Amino acid sequence: MYIYNVTVSIDPDIADEWLEWMQKEHIPEVLQTGKFTGYGMLKILSTEEEEGITYSIQYKYSNPEDYERYKNDHAPTLQKKASDRFGGKFVAFRTLLQIVS
Repeated sequence: MYIYNVTVSIDPDIADEWLEWMQKEHIPEVLQTGKFTGYGMLKILSTEEEEGITYSIQYKYSNPEDYERYKNDHAPTLQKKASDRFGGKFVAFRTLLQIVS
């Protein structure tokens, strides 16, 4: 089992709007691609809030091919939607993880 982790730091001025958008629109769209088996969303408490409010969104997937298909076929469009709506107000970085136990 694998995890596609997206860590996002959001400007506090738009954090509530962004969180609602993530939960009602973006995450459901990612899951509708059929490439992930589930997800979790966590608020990171160990960062300085002056730098932004930070979340980790973790999408589970079964095999590397599913992630590659998502990255190639869906991610550019979904990431553009986020940039169009919240551009300049967030920073995101992505990590691939393998569950070992």
